[in-house]
Amino acid sequence: MIEVIPAINAESFEEVKSKIKLVEPHVKWAHLDIADGTFTPNTLWHNASDLLTLETPLLVEVHLMISDMDTRWQDWILPKVDRIIFHAEAAHDPEFVLNKIKESKKEVGVAISPETDWKKLKPFCRVADLVQTLAVPPGRAGQAFKPDILDKIKHIRKSHPKAIIEVDGGINLETGKKCAHAGANILVSANYIFGSGDIKKAIEELKNVS
Repeated sequence: MIEVIPAINAESFEEVKSKIKLVEPHVKWAHLDIADGTFTPNTLWHNASDLLTLETPLLVEVHLMISDMDTRWQDWILPKVDRIIFHAEAAHDPEFVLNKIKESKKEVGVAISPETDWKKLKPFCRVADLVQTLAVPPGRAGQAFKPDILDKIKHIRKSHPKAIIEVDGGINLETGKKCAHAGANILVSANYIFGSGDIKKAIEELKNVS
């Protein structure tokens, strides 16, 4: 069964907390989208210190859609953050950032935007805890899934059979099934889950797409 992680795409920390509460009974992880307008055209909640007060039984991964990751990774080394996902395009030295996060005893994921060649992830497929192919331009929820992402997933799976591949953006039953068949391990979804009217059912449906 494929793993499903709800994406928390929020304007405020109050919204972050309320969305986490909605999915707590149904999943192991929550995925927090972070955007401050430096790597994305929009902003979302991005105040790292708020997480010092977060109370949830869920594991938390932060998807940092922010620039200057060579230094700004440090802001997110917090007790409640279990995994940090950063964009290879947002760091001058992604390997340095990855190693620093690992030294801080956090899991680490390396992501690429839709226009980036999958080969950008090759150096990280064996050393990162996961690699992420973003299936929409970074930033806003509700964007259309880009089907050429499926070829990226297939290439990564073929060249690195043991890599953990997470796909984020435009995930619903149809696109989730295609991603699972291409070789993805983890589906991250926001609109399909929170806009469904039945969060538990939506998550279970996504878990069973394969």
